[in-house]
Amino acid sequence: MSRLTRRTVLGVGLAAVGTGLLTACSGSMSDMDHSSAGSGMPSSADYLSPESKEIAATEALRKPGPERRFKLTAVETPLDLGAGRTVRSWAYGDDLPGKEVRVTAGDTLALTLANNLPEATSIHWHGLALRNDMDGVPGLTQRDIRPGGSFDYRFAVSHPGTYWFHPHSGVQQDRGLYAPLIVEDPREPLKYDKEWVIVLDDWVDGVDGSTPDAVLAELSKGMGGMDHGGSGGMEGHDMSNMSMTTRKSPSPKPSGPSRMLMGATSDLLGGDAGDVGYPHYLINGRTPDKPQTFTARPGDRIRLRIINAGGDTAFRVALGGHELTVTHTDGYPVEQTQADALLLGMGERIDAVVTAGDGTFPLTALAEGKSRSALAVLRTGGGAAPTASVRPKELDGKVVHGGQLKAAESVRLESGRPDRTIEFKLTGSMTKYDWAINGKKYDPAQRYAARSGERVRLSFVNNTTMWHPMHLHGHTYALADGGARKDTSIVLPGKRLDVDFDADNPGLWMIHCHNVYHAESGMMTVLGYLK
Repeated sequence: MSRLTRRTVLGVGLAAVGTGLLTACSGSMSDMDHSSAGSGMPSSADYLSPESKEIAATEALRKPGPERRFKLTAVETPLDLGAGRTVRSWAYGDDLPGKEVRVTAGDTLALTLANNLPEATSIHWHGLALRNDMDGVPGLTQRDIRPGGSFDYRFAVSHPGTYWFHPHSGVQQDRGLYAPLIVEDPREPLKYDKEWVIVLDDWVDGVDGSTPDAVLAELSKGMGGMDHGGSGGMEGHDMSNMSMTTRKSPSPKPSGPSRMLMGATSDLLGGDAGDVGYPHYLINGRTPDKPQTFTARPGDRIRLRIINAGGDTAFRVALGGHELTVTHTDGYPVEQTQADALLLGMGERIDAVVTAGDGTFPLTALAEGKSRSALAVLRTGGGAAPTASVRPKELDGKVVHGGQLKAAESVRLESGRPDRTIEFKLTGSMTKYDWAINGKKYDPAQRYAARSGERVRLSFVNNTTMWHPMHLHGHTYALADGGARKDTSIVLPGKRLDVDFDADNPGLWMIHCHNVYHAESGMMTVLGYLK
């Protein structure tokens, strides 16, 4: 198989584009350019910037097609979670999730975001290989969108699949600022009658006075409420530099009950399941007491597009009375696999097809290790609606996650030795809440180097007792031994995960943990292309 084209490779989404503070090219890079001022290591002047001519040249290779225009407004608004629960939060319009954006591969997406929030914001297009200056990371790839301002995003969309978008500013993603992005395949090979987009979320904003910023402030004190000098918390950031933390409001006073979660464990996640005890878990913006109902006919073949938009929660998903056939993960096709249940970390997506039975069935998303669930309902016939406490037996059957899947032959990365290996040690603990990469907190001025045309291996070494869903911007990567093409992968505690990608999308790209609180505490770094 010849080397993948730009269209096939789409983005080297190796969870390795974080924004750590480590010196560029540190770690175990055998062919690395040793960097650091005065020591022969690359300086900031040696890297391409989002304004470099190479960015526009790469975009031209994608052959931008017909323009699809959208307008979006980020606002503070009341949101109805169902069953009489209304919260005040931030959202795109008054919808939760935000209204789906749907385009076709080959289109040019043109979206204007107007910011009516009291803080600066942005949009990151999660999973897309797009031009670097449209990636939506304030302080790295664009200026933040200040209150009352707007920004025009415009880029070619090359690859079909299930994606989503959200801010990259502070902990805004843990409010209502997220929406699905569906890129249809003009030559779709998968056969199905209906499609159901399922967005999973954990919810705290506006409940009993809680906000994500207050949750971060509490977590940042570490276990036991001890003050560790704001290490990685609300007080410890230089707001002029932060990518996910730009122009933050002052540290909030404690508000609402404690949300620190202790004792949540999961064998599937290797131990500690999460840091935050959320009051609600949602499917498509609804609590289990007033779930969304999706209607179909018996025998319909339904495509499920499942997106985990949570801040701190992995979900185990099952449809009662049905077996699922997994078809895609993170937008890319896989060798089809049967499953009773699916496990998704934050930022991951899984597509599956199911043949609908006759009756009424619960779609349950168990908050892994947290003993709570989200619920939606599939109705094809008669029968009573399932109750909020329903637990389908399929949740305890064969559980499949993205790390077990094999790439379909059409998207398999050609085997080859890496030209460059970059090691990212995941460090920190709940005790001090000092999450970092290679022991260093995020600094956008420090980068890990790569060159266009290289095969790059990212090695994530988890030295913590917590699992981390690591996300690479602007690329998709391949898991080892013909594994799935992905942009977000769970790295279990005490484990190492190696992923490979072809460096074909120049710019400055983040790599970070997609636990929003871990990232905001410092578990981010930058992959930079050298000139």
